[in-house]
Amino acid sequence: MQVSSIIEHITDWLKSYSSQANGRGFVIGVSGGIDSAVTSTLVSRTSLPTLCLDMPIHQASSQITRAQNHVRHLKETYPNVSSHRIDLTPVFDHFVSTMPAVEDESSRQLGLANTRARLRMTTLYYFSALNGYLVAGTGNKVEDFGVGFFTKYGDGGVDLSPIADLSKSEVYALGKELGVSGEIMLASPTDGLFGDNRSDEDQLGASYEELEWAMTFDKGQSVTPTARQKEVLEIYGKLHRANQHKMRPIPVCSIPEEMRSS
Repeated sequence: MQVSSIIEHITDWLKSYSSQANGRGFVIGVSGGIDSAVTSTLVSRTSLPTLCLDMPIHQASSQITRAQNHVRHLKETYPNVSSHRIDLTPVFDHFVSTMPAVEDESSRQLGLANTRARLRMTTLYYFSALNGYLVAGTGNKVEDFGVGFFTKYGDGGVDLSPIADLSKSEVYALGKELGVSGEIMLASPTDGLFGDNRSDEDQLGASYEELEWAMTFDKGQSVTPTARQKEVLEIYGKLHRANQHKMRPIPVCSIPEEMRSS
């Protein structure tokens, strides 16, 4: 993997896309995780105005600290970077207080987790409109096209996706080359949407390394998968099928031409 060449390629692609779209810069949410750390660094390298938003909602202190430290590093390294810390906790709490009671607590928790992501998306687009910036997405290939591990119209609501053709392991390789801090490189991946310590692996039932393997598995190969590999293939297949609604364009009901005629 030609890490340096890929970094330059993505940086040039970002500058070119922004120019074609008449964008004035970029706005990106920084969570304290590896994907947002790598993407925000790549965007910062364009020399275009880059606004980093830290948007905690009942966030673990470790996640907040990692995000703040990363943003501080970017601002010290790249003069084009600015930041805002927008505490969305009061907004989220008010939303929760206005919702009616439900019987299914598990569905409620999932709905509220997705609400967090959508509040952040709304905030990103608020600043996008203020400044004429493009919203940079932070999803990687496994999340965006493998298992659909993102919130529709939440972290999936972006203008462009710089690292969506990179697997998680490739994102880590870029992070190492870009000098992303050890505290982020070593942190367990988490979406941070539930207000607890659950990791992405806890939610998915498999590690990103396992899911990357499943995503490229060739059923025609002669090697017989192990018991764990068969389990991972089942997990991957189930998630891939269930989340197609996120990964495909919105279905449009086509009206037959004969129905349009009087």
